[in-house]
Amino acid sequence: MVPRYARPAMTAIWEPEAKYRIWFEIEAHATQKLGELGVVPESAAKALWDWWATDPKIDVEAIDAIEAVTKHDVIAFLTWVAEQVGDEARFMHQGMTSSDVLDTTLAVQLDRAAAMLLDDIDALLAAIKKRAEEHKYTPTIGRSHGIHAEPVTFGLKMAEAYAEFSRCRERLEFARREIATCAISGAVGTFANIDPSVEAHVAEKMGLAIEPVSTQVIPRDRHAMFFAVLGVIASSIERLSVEVRHLQRTEVLEAEEYFSPGQKGSSAMPHKRNPVLTENLTGLARVVRSAVMPAMENVALWHERDISHSSVERFIGPDATITLDFALARLTGVVEKLLVYPERMQKNLDRMGGLVHSQRVLLALTQAGVSREDAYRLVQRNAMKVWESDGELSLLELLKADGEVTAALTTQQIEEKFDLDYHFRQVDTIFDRVFG
Repeated sequence: MVPRYARPAMTAIWEPEAKYRIWFEIEAHATQKLGELGVVPESAAKALWDWWATDPKIDVEAIDAIEAVTKHDVIAFLTWVAEQVGDEARFMHQGMTSSDVLDTTLAVQLDRAAAMLLDDIDALLAAIKKRAEEHKYTPTIGRSHGIHAEPVTFGLKMAEAYAEFSRCRERLEFARREIATCAISGAVGTFANIDPSVEAHVAEKMGLAIEPVSTQVIPRDRHAMFFAVLGVIASSIERLSVEVRHLQRTEVLEAEEYFSPGQKGSSAMPHKRNPVLTENLTGLARVVRSAVMPAMENVALWHERDISHSSVERFIGPDATITLDFALARLTGVVEKLLVYPERMQKNLDRMGGLVHSQRVLLALTQAGVSREDAYRLVQRNAMKVWESDGELSLLELLKADGEVTAALTTQQIEEKFDLDYHFRQVDTIFDRVFG
């Protein structure tokens, strides 16, 4: 985790003290249920909770010092708690294995992280929706292969992003439910030394579902799915960021990131206004996606378990969620403050002498009885003249001067095909589909 790209609330989920607090709650809830079952004295859980009620500081350094000797993090934690609580603490961890604590804790952390990410997406959706409505009918050029295609509106570009992040939200909700499972099933997952009701009790207290069947670990296909969804969200962040970056290019300049007073774009060139935020988001998206493949590879553990997944998850759990949280918040700020230039959009739309209307003329010719092949030839030969003139010539005027074209279409019919508003007849329909 790099502090430059981290926000405190998400980072707090992954702090050692926060982790140890979850460990304690799992152990204490399990001990409480074991006491109700008569497996351990009920006084054991009381002693644990009484100590917890004092809001003790978790001494991370002391636990680390014990681990340096034991070479086992869960044992180090249990040893430290026993030193604080006293003799009753010996009943902690009865019938449990380390993965019961570690995997259930990771589920809690990822569940909490997902909740924050869902809030982040909600904020982003609100920002995108506002800009979509603002520019619902702002004409701009649509591009395919980076080349002028046909007119769209800037609001439609925003609507596309809204729909995409709505899908991201749905996927994350599903992934959150799938990852939020509890396993307190003991060594190799058979419940040989602990009753399944303990697992059910801990799951309820920690806000998790019961893992239907665990080995010694929660199956890692759940985690693979979770991190894959984070990767898809990161890709959607990059997609919108790349759009902004392209629109901010000097020769395009239809929109650009907000440039604050006192901001500097280059150490060498004072005139520069660079799309640094969206370039940064492209990079952060790569970091989040880098967690996906290791998560996939973690699925194939040996038999009932090995720990090849453990070191991986110590990295990707914090790094992917913290980075994505930051990226979503940054993208929200970009969208909220994005500078949009409708006049430049119109200028670019008009730049190529009306080429954007070529399809309408093509269709009109075919409807007038001209074969599609001939219609395409007639429109293209005039369009290429406009293209090669860099928009100095007018497609409309060339078509009206083309005898083969006017043999099929009247001047009025040709002119009607150059109506910009025609392309926006279904904008309301699309908005209704997206925003409902």
